[in-house]
Amino acid sequence: MTFNKIGLWLLSLSLLVASCKIEYSFTGTTLDYNVTKTFSVANFFNDSGGGPANMGQLFTEDLKDYFQRNTQLELIQNNGDLQFLGAITRYTITPQATVSSPNSTQPDRAGQMRITIGVEVEFINLANEEENAKKSFSFFQDYDPRSTTLLQVETELVEVIFESIIQDIFTSTVANW
Repeated sequence: MTFNKIGLWLLSLSLLVASCKIEYSFTGTTLDYNVTKTFSVANFFNDSGGGPANMGQLFTEDLKDYFQRNTQLELIQNNGDLQFLGAITRYTITPQATVSSPNSTQPDRAGQMRITIGVEVEFINLANEEENAKKSFSFFQDYDPRSTTLLQVETELVEVIFESIIQDIFTSTVANW
């Protein structure tokens, strides 16, 4: 009699433990890969009127690469379970700090210049329409125009800015932070 109770208790305990499921993701995604299997990224065009000529293409490819590296989703051409659409809407270069000229006949100069890029993203989640959203993301990087020119640093700074914006997009859409 006691043997049957112990056996039944052990069987119940093992079924309970077997039914528990713990998932952990190093990237922090909350995706259910049984439901969400694909993603697509429409071409992001540069509507800002500034920046490198290929900036829209670079952003589109960087966004695709990031999601391929950090999720198990398959990239497809159109109509993915997750869809990303949008445009680069801002590219500005603005002075941040002025430096007095040692010569009083020359004007003051910028000691720091800031490149700011803004991206508008529409996110569509076919599995959970409550997560659909349109958001703007932006980031900036500074450089010293006294020691370098824009042409020397622009490509590198654009890449650094894109990395930050794409991480923010990832966190906002699939990590739900």
